[in-house]
Amino acid sequence: MLSHANLIDFLDWTDWTIFALVLGATLASVLYGQSLATRKSEDGKETVVELLLMGRKLTLPVFVATLVATWYGGIFGVTALTFEKGIYNLLTQGIFWYGTYLIFAFFLVDKIRSRNIMTIPDLAGQVFGPRAQRITAGLNFLNLLPIAYTISLGIFLQSLIGGSLFLNTVVGVVLVTAWSIWGGFRAVVFSDVVQFFFMILSVLLIVIFAWAEFGSPMHLIEKLPATHFDWTGGESYANLFIWGFIALSTLVDPNFYQRALAAESNKVAKKGIIISTVIWFFFDCCTTIGALYARAYLPDANPQDAYLQFSIQLVPHGVRGLIIAGILAIILSTLDAYLFNAATCISYDFFRLKEKFKVIHHHLALIFVAVVSIFLGLHFDGNVVEVWKTLGSFSAACLLFPLLVGQWFPGRISDKNFSFSVLLGCVGIVLWRVLNKKYSFSTLDEFYIGLLLTTIPLLPAILLRKRSA
Repeated sequence: MLSHANLIDFLDWTDWTIFALVLGATLASVLYGQSLATRKSEDGKETVVELLLMGRKLTLPVFVATLVATWYGGIFGVTALTFEKGIYNLLTQGIFWYGTYLIFAFFLVDKIRSRNIMTIPDLAGQVFGPRAQRITAGLNFLNLLPIAYTISLGIFLQSLIGGSLFLNTVVGVVLVTAWSIWGGFRAVVFSDVVQFFFMILSVLLIVIFAWAEFGSPMHLIEKLPATHFDWTGGESYANLFIWGFIALSTLVDPNFYQRALAAESNKVAKKGIIISTVIWFFFDCCTTIGALYARAYLPDANPQDAYLQFSIQLVPHGVRGLIIAGILAIILSTLDAYLFNAATCISYDFFRLKEKFKVIHHHLALIFVAVVSIFLGLHFDGNVVEVWKTLGSFSAACLLFPLLVGQWFPGRISDKNFSFSVLLGCVGIVLWRVLNKKYSFSTLDEFYIGLLLTTIPLLPAILLRKRSA
């Protein structure tokens, strides 16, 4: 019978050896990335393009590896959602997103790569003006704060060795921050390549061993509540479609933009996103099936770490070390990317407005982001899904419509109109959330309030500009 315990009790020397070898391979990739960055820079100093975009030289295999690895760090969030609500997770965290990835590939890649930009605030500055650039940088920063992934890392370490969530989070984030400072975007990419292999292998092995031990996933239909196979998960359609809109935030996501801009050609970026989407579908199927097995055979576990608890007790020694290394790779590959890009938002998008960009600013900003993420993680009390829903609402509701209109129909929205509408949407989200929490006067999510307040003020400007064109 499976039970809930500190995972360290289930590991032996073979597991620790394999775990150490995987971490060693990751560290070696960081060192290799740093050595290449130094070799390719001028006079031993990294250029801005080299530091932030790896010199725009991402090849197709590397592009796919870094994009796939970066996008799936919240494994404890998606598996907890499956544990509690079943295949609702596959719809809200999978299917909604696949369509958005393809929209990005076919309708945005050419547009963003045709501009001389390195970040989304760069884009807003070109399309609208300096105020839009600053506001976009602020919302980008909220979107990039890696709170969900610092929580995930803390949960992982706490499940492994015990102790407080806060202390485990601090230890883990300090180590990730160190290597993110060390090698720039190139080091992040090279570590992603190693982590990509182990994250895919680990989720596949969990499904294979669960199938061998407990039988086909089809029999889970008999062992689990019927609601676990309801696509709505018992939620209202209004709440369901919020995830559809949040998925659209991919169209204004800094990590997607960074990798598309770092690709060596438009073709590499488009083809890479399509291949990545296929891999994400496979990955989502594996994590969903694994979490359903966990719900069936470890029903009393904490949803936040049930998948990890089930996985480690399921497989034999040796494979256990590989599984925990793979799950850790899933978290680290996203955490380091978000730390890096949130620091870029501060050092490049904010400070460069006043003085020339310097690498040391990026390093200091990265440390600041790590500290802020750790302490804000305490506010969400380990709830990864709540972090996604809260912070994702700002960029999806307030940036999506104006930025897309600005790219597809340039000149329709002024800097002033953009700034007013986006700020109005942000204020609306905050006020609705605070007042509704206090007085409980509506079931309407604050996301829809932000979307309406951002969109409606822009409509007259768009229509008038169209008639005068």
